[in-house]
Amino acid sequence: MNTATHKVGPGWAPRAWFVAVRHWLERFPMAIILLAMRIGVGSVFFKAGLLKYHSFEFAVKLFEDEYKVPILTPIVAARITMFNELTWPVFLFLGLATRFATLPVLGSITVIQLFVYPSAWTENLVWASILVMLLTRGPGVLSLDFLIEQYFEKRNTR
Repeated sequence: MNTATHKVGPGWAPRAWFVAVRHWLERFPMAIILLAMRIGVGSVFFKAGLLKYHSFEFAVKLFEDEYKVPILTPIVAARITMFNELTWPVFLFLGLATRFATLPVLGSITVIQLFVYPSAWTENLVWASILVMLLTRGPGVLSLDFLIEQYFEKRNTR
């Protein structure tokens, strides 16, 4: 007997309602969630890259005074960071080479966590969690990766 369609004991109605709502929410398209994740985390880093691009001298000054990254000179660290922040988020937005694109951004988060803002672990954990989700599950059907995969599947079945 299906308890979702038959009354079973006291308190059945609220429990059935919660089950019905849960099932309804589970039908929300994962592709939209993955797209939002790609845009959300990508936009954070892309905006940071734009700030560095528009005021590169200030970015170098930040790496001299605040972002104390070991080994690299401030100008090299600023250039590498600006490149990463302007390049890989675009790949995330498009869903192109998504799994690969998550790796340099995860690397940036690791550097930020270890050397720049160790107390900002909550923000870094959110960004890293989103990127690990994209790394392990892929970008979803609303992506160039999916279209490319579909193209090659059709081509191989001919």
